Amino acid sequence: MDNSFTLTGLILTSKNVGDYDKWVTILTRERGRVGAFVRGARRPKSQVIAAGSAMVYGAFTAYEGRDSVSITGCDISEHFSQIKNDIDLVWYASYFLEVADYYAREGLDESERLRLLYRSLLALGEESFTPEHVKMVYEYRTMVINGEAPNVFECMNCGNKELTHFSMNHRGTICSECAKELGGEVLTPAVLFAMQHMSTAAIEKLYSFVLKEGAFEELKSIILRYRHRYMDHTFNSERFLDN
Repeated sequence: MDNSFTLTGLILTSKNVGDYDKWVTILTRERGRVGAFVRGARRPKSQVIAAGSAMVYGAFTAYEGRDSVSITGCDISEHFSQIKNDIDLVWYASYFLEVADYYAREGLDESERLRLLYRSLLALGEESFTPEHVKMVYEYRTMVINGEAPNVFECMNCGNKELTHFSMNHRGTICSECAKELGGEVLTPAVLFAMQHMSTAAIEKLYSFVLKEGAFEELKSIILRYRHRYMDHTFNSERFLDN
C-alpha cells in the first residue's frame, strides 16, 4: 500500500539528526503542525536539501512510516531571499516562526495561521512596510486566531457600538458613558479602525492600512501591554528584537 501524500506548507524549524538527516517541523495546510525526517538532507547532492531548511514554502512529498513521517521530495516555491539577505529581518522572521511553532497544533486546521505567516513574511521583505508594523499586525492577528484577542466591536459593559475607550481590565472597548464608571484609556478612531481591520480583514488584505506615528505608537502600546497581561509565554527570539 502506498503511504505517500503531499503536504503544502512552510518549514518552521530544522535540526540535524545523525550524520546526514534532518528533523523539521512544518506548518501545513493539510495536517496542521507536522514533524518529519528529511533523510539525507545534508548530503551534498541530495534532492531534498531545500526541505531541510527553515523558512521555505512549498509542496513536500511525504511518506507515512510506522512511527514517523519522512519527506522524500520537495517543490519549493518561496525562499524569502529578501529576508535572508538582511540580518535584522532574519530576527523578525525567526520570531514569527517561533510564534507559529508554539501555537500550531498537530491534526488541526491551521490553514489561516499558515496564510498569516506566509503573508507576513512576504510583507517583511517589502520596503513599503516597517518590520515593527508587520510584527504588530502579525501578533494581533495571531491573538485573533488563538481566540485571545480583545473585543473591539462593542462596549464590553453595555454593548453600545459607539466606542471611545479601551479597557485592559475588561479586555476590550467601552463606550464613553461606561468609561465614566469603569475607566479605560481614550482610543483614537484610527486605532479603533486598525484593530477592527486586523480582527476581520482577509489575510491577503491584512496589511492594507497605514497609521500616522502617534496612532501607531498608541496601537503598539496597547498590543504590547495586552500581550504581556493575558498571554503567558515569552519567546526567546523576541528578546533579540528588544535589544
